[in-house]
Amino acid sequence: MLKVIKNILLQVYTFLKNDKFAMTGAIIYVFFFIIAVLAPYIAPYNPHEMIREGSNYMFNQPPDSNFILGTTNMGRDIFSQLIYGVRPVLMVGFSAAFFVMVVGTLVGLFSGYYGGKTDSILMRFTDVAFGIPFTPFVIVLVGFLGPSIWNIVMAMAILLWRDTARVIRSQVLTVRERSFVEAARVSGASDLRIMFVYIAPNILPLSFLYGSLAIGWAILTEAAVSFLGFGDPNVISWGYMLNDAYVSQALSRGAYYWFIPPGIFIMLAVMAGFYIGRGSEEILHPKLKEY
Repeated sequence: MLKVIKNILLQVYTFLKNDKFAMTGAIIYVFFFIIAVLAPYIAPYNPHEMIREGSNYMFNQPPDSNFILGTTNMGRDIFSQLIYGVRPVLMVGFSAAFFVMVVGTLVGLFSGYYGGKTDSILMRFTDVAFGIPFTPFVIVLVGFLGPSIWNIVMAMAILLWRDTARVIRSQVLTVRERSFVEAARVSGASDLRIMFVYIAPNILPLSFLYGSLAIGWAILTEAAVSFLGFGDPNVISWGYMLNDAYVSQALSRGAYYWFIPPGIFIMLAVMAGFYIGRGSEEILHPKLKEY
């Protein structure tokens, strides 16, 4: 088991080392992960705390030595909110990516391997998922179930798998006809063994590719939903910060220190996912390196 893990880590390191895009994305995520772990030590205040000095609350304070990015109109430290906002963003991004990989891979694997009625039923479900507009669906479901980070993750998991399933299915249709799969079938291997032992390893790179892309989409979706006011009010995320800055008219007051930092962090988090995806594409399709 340790040898398998060691080989996987070695392959990941080699992949990152040989691709600058993937390495850049990985560095960004490592940076955010470190911030998320050390948030209580980095952030000088509780992100929900209304700070006051004596009997005066620190409303709309500009950046200074006490408040690196100033304070909100409710007297909360913006820098502390920015630091703690990393946690829900990573949780949403990687949770959604996990569901995209698992659901999309299983649907595509069963559909492509069995074909026939199984393929038709699963692909019709996929067509229905493609017909549902993504962002409005997430907003409606979260509005119905209530504002919660996990409701946002569930809403994204219901639809984001559709692209992965289609691509995995097309790959399985090719792999299942190869000689080593036919040899396993002749030797008496069960369908499940053939799918998960012989076919799955050949399609996992595609699953990881779409999983990395899903991280960016999930982070962007959470930011959009929170900005529109459908996020969890008890969780400080970057989208929540943008919504708070918008309703407080931070732009008209010139409080750029309030909304520019979370906007930059959202941009970096989304870019990191697409950078890793770009690196994965070049491994799956080496001819891309020629362009």
